[in-house]
Amino acid sequence: MFSCCFGVYLSSIDVLITIINVLKYIQLLLSLLSLIYVVLYCRVCNMPCFGNASCYCLFLMNLTLYRFCSHSGCVFITYEVITLNQAVTIDTLAILKEKQKSYIYLTPGIRKEQDSLSSSLTYKARKELHKAARKFIEISSRVLHHPLDDRLSHLDADPHECALWLLLKKTRSNIWAERLQAVQDLAHNHHWQDYQYRTAAQAIDQRTAIGLARMPQVDLRFFLPPPALPEVEDEFLIEDGLRQLLASLPQSEVDQCVQYFTSLALRESSQSLASQRGGLWCFGGNGLPYAQSLTTIPSEKVESFCLQALVQHSKVLSHCDHIVANGGLQLLQRVYQLRQDSQKIQRNIVRIIGNLALKENLHTAIVQSGWVSVLAEMVQSPHIMQASHAARALANLDRDTEVQKYQDGVYVLHPHCRTNQPIKADVLFVHGLLGAAFKTWRQKDYDLTEDEKSVGVREDYTECWPKSWLAADCPNLRILSVEYDTHLSDWRAKCPVENQRKSLVYRSGELLKKLKAAGVGERPVIWVAHSMGGLLVKKMLLDASKDPELSPLVKNTKGVLFYSVPHFGTFMAEYSVNVRYLLFPSIEVKELCRDSPALRDLNENFINIAKDQEFKVLSFAETQPTSVGPMIKMTVVHAQSADLGIGDLIKVDVDHLNICKPEKKDTFLYKRSLQFIRDSLGQILH
Repeated sequence: MFSCCFGVYLSSIDVLITIINVLKYIQLLLSLLSLIYVVLYCRVCNMPCFGNASCYCLFLMNLTLYRFCSHSGCVFITYEVITLNQAVTIDTLAILKEKQKSYIYLTPGIRKEQDSLSSSLTYKARKELHKAARKFIEISSRVLHHPLDDRLSHLDADPHECALWLLLKKTRSNIWAERLQAVQDLAHNHHWQDYQYRTAAQAIDQRTAIGLARMPQVDLRFFLPPPALPEVEDEFLIEDGLRQLLASLPQSEVDQCVQYFTSLALRESSQSLASQRGGLWCFGGNGLPYAQSLTTIPSEKVESFCLQALVQHSKVLSHCDHIVANGGLQLLQRVYQLRQDSQKIQRNIVRIIGNLALKENLHTAIVQSGWVSVLAEMVQSPHIMQASHAARALANLDRDTEVQKYQDGVYVLHPHCRTNQPIKADVLFVHGLLGAAFKTWRQKDYDLTEDEKSVGVREDYTECWPKSWLAADCPNLRILSVEYDTHLSDWRAKCPVENQRKSLVYRSGELLKKLKAAGVGERPVIWVAHSMGGLLVKKMLLDASKDPELSPLVKNTKGVLFYSVPHFGTFMAEYSVNVRYLLFPSIEVKELCRDSPALRDLNENFINIAKDQEFKVLSFAETQPTSVGPMIKMTVVHAQSADLGIGDLIKVDVDHLNICKPEKKDTFLYKRSLQFIRDSLGQILH
């Protein structure tokens, strides 16, 4: 029967032809299915469909096997063989992926958005762009006959890493502009993986690290943390370390003030200290309160005394080498980490670092001890005082863009970072009696509303309006503020043996040296002064006019703005003299006596300079009495004394403390001050 049926089927030629045609169609269909399968397989493996040799060979092998088997009619068997063959195929790319680097960190902290970044469309687009950029560089090097760096041409790394190493190479370029641009491009990368920042942190050199720290809002992962220090269980060991450091510093050939602070720090024990009170009044403070003690923690008080002494020693350049050689950088790092909650202690520490940075031979030691990462974080602080101290230290470390050096007491309010904005002029702020470089120029204090009390702080309040307001209105200005110690009374003064340093003559000479080192006088200058600071400005301009090396400071002066400056003295000085048995009036107060011949001569000489140089002058005068003690109010500087005799005089309905503290940015006091600065500079700002 089988042979009969078989013969019937064979005798039907049409049926046979039909079967052959069906088999051909099935063959074609299976070929297409195999092709689709290969395409899907390559897509899953993220491999190009026909760009990979192994995938293409697999397709040909399957297709050949199918053709061989299909002629025998075993279609289903062929399908199973193909499926089994594909199922047992080993993906060799998985082994290659295992060879790639992986990063394991003991400390968590990678942001969640960074984890999903590699799978995002933006990341993939950047990756392809980096590939294109690398190809472009290779082609350009061949066309321009400029060989590509061997280390980069043979580097088997992710395109992101290639871009990273190219930037790192440029940061060490001998071409200054190319080097600075590379640092700027490096700082603008905010999309890298965590391991890439860590790679850069380990690869960058000292100059690049300092440059990155001075870039605005730079990612702090660019910086290595400070080296780990051995744990200290007892805080008293830190106090002993500070005392030993002070004792190791030279005590000979130093002035009396340095000796005073050193002996005070060495004498104080870790037991509770009596509250230290300052002068009776504080013209830069809030409501003239008594100065309060630093803290109730005895050990912190002792550390503060030691740090004050170290500040004085760090002003002596020859002592800076001794501080570093005796482990001062590591000891200061330990105190800084211990006193994270004390801004005053941290400012004193960074102030010391800024003084040490004035010596370029100490820069390597400062960087290696981990201070760049600390300063980079501190310069981004929302507290202007903290940020300004860090900005000064970084500017002294940065010798790639900064020629000037900012000595102790000279602070840069703007700009804190490297900037592409050309600086066209300097504005210099000089405080008065018992003032300071920051608190004198804060926004006016007033009682908070109920809503503001519930929040606890005013969001729009600024600790320093020149930094917050003036810098925003005139970004191409360099804004500086100077600080010097002043006392209304020698009673409980910070350094009673410093009397010879309190005269206008001495202070003028010292500040002129510091301002020259900071480059003041190389471009147009506007002076802004409060109270006794105005007398100091006049004395500096008079002294500079007599010194050929300082004469550019006078020639480049374009305007002077006075806030309640006692050009002809003040009744306050007479009041202080009359109660000398209580106040022991200081030298600066004695120089402010009404109708003083010295003040009269200073005023006449300044008017002559102003007329010769033709710079503008504007004076503000107070009209409200100032509270100087319990149930005591008086006008500190009368309008007659504030009237210089040249320029405009504007009376303002405020007291002596608030004459230099605008209430808001849109108040008359600030708007008129801003207008004066712009008018004095004229076309220079445009």
